[in-house]
Amino acid sequence: MSTEEAQSLLRVATFNVSLYRDEGGALLSDLQTDENPQLEAVRAIIDRVDPQILVLNEFDYEPSGETLDLFAEQLGLGYDYRLSLPSNTGVPSGADLDGDGRADHPQGSREYGNDAFGYGIHPGQYAIAILSKYPIDEEAVRTFRTLRWKDVPNNLLPTEFYSEEAQEVFRLSSKTHADVPVEVDGETIHMILAHPTPPGFDGPEDRNGRRNHDEIRLLTEYVGGAGWIVDDEGGVGGLSEDAKFFIAGDLNSDPADGDQLEGTEQKAISALIAHPRVQDALPASSGGTAASANQGGANEGQSGDPAYDTSDFSDRRVGNLRVDYVLPSSNLEVVGSGVFWPAPDEPGFELVGPGYPPVSSDHRLVWVDVAL
Repeated sequence: MSTEEAQSLLRVATFNVSLYRDEGGALLSDLQTDENPQLEAVRAIIDRVDPQILVLNEFDYEPSGETLDLFAEQLGLGYDYRLSLPSNTGVPSGADLDGDGRADHPQGSREYGNDAFGYGIHPGQYAIAILSKYPIDEEAVRTFRTLRWKDVPNNLLPTEFYSEEAQEVFRLSSKTHADVPVEVDGETIHMILAHPTPPGFDGPEDRNGRRNHDEIRLLTEYVGGAGWIVDDEGGVGGLSEDAKFFIAGDLNSDPADGDQLEGTEQKAISALIAHPRVQDALPASSGGTAASANQGGANEGQSGDPAYDTSDFSDRRVGNLRVDYVLPSSNLEVVGSGVFWPAPDEPGFELVGPGYPPVSSDHRLVWVDVAL
């Protein structure tokens, strides 16, 4: 982005960078090595798009912030303001959440992850972080990590599956939900962040599909100003009606394709996009269309426009989907948007590749520009 462009617009992006590791501290070690092809490709993508505010999904959390600081410094794009958000992933719940009769599995195992508040085989795996060229008002950040699923009005918690003990402690957010205010030229822009659980990897009770639905619905309720919402510090209520915001993150739900929750008339993601305070810029790419045609398989049975896809999943079962979003508030003027997914004949294709295994990530960076 040129200096002149940067002065006239705000570019906000989200990128599921797939920088999770199976051991705590391993990501920092990778960042400290001289060469790592995945990291090099991720950095190159971010460099080409150069957003002023960048949300990172699946970036392992560690309390000191050293990992995020090093990543930002290596980018060299002027991300002087950084925030790593504590995550429910890999944090033991103390309850048997997967119904296998025990809750004492060793850290590092899949069974341990299944009994954590959010799936993760070590604390902080798959967490959320944010980088910004504008100041983050850290004292005003609101998080909703400890909100219990049972306390959400009209929730879809499968009470027939979870024990009473599990229901008492189960948190809604699989990572965290957060409102991160960023001060942009004297104006506050609220970054509303989340990374709901994928609606699969479960049984007929559809516990992950139900959780994904309610995690997305919490975003809708929050921007709608719902009075029942309580943050982790005891603050009550949703977003003020005149606030300017972006909802950003990997929401793990496609409006047209993928799993549909049984018994619901409308997907939660569709309701969020249709909310009067939200606008959808429909970021698109030529690479998404090309990948769908070239890979075939499950993509051939989809009804959504592949130009809007943001993820390159298994063509044997899931196919490519739109799951990553940057949704500006309706009181912002959108002037551009896109998905970084070059077609095979376009510059940058080598950074995303033709499919599995991923060169950088199985997700694509999504960006939206608004006028300042």
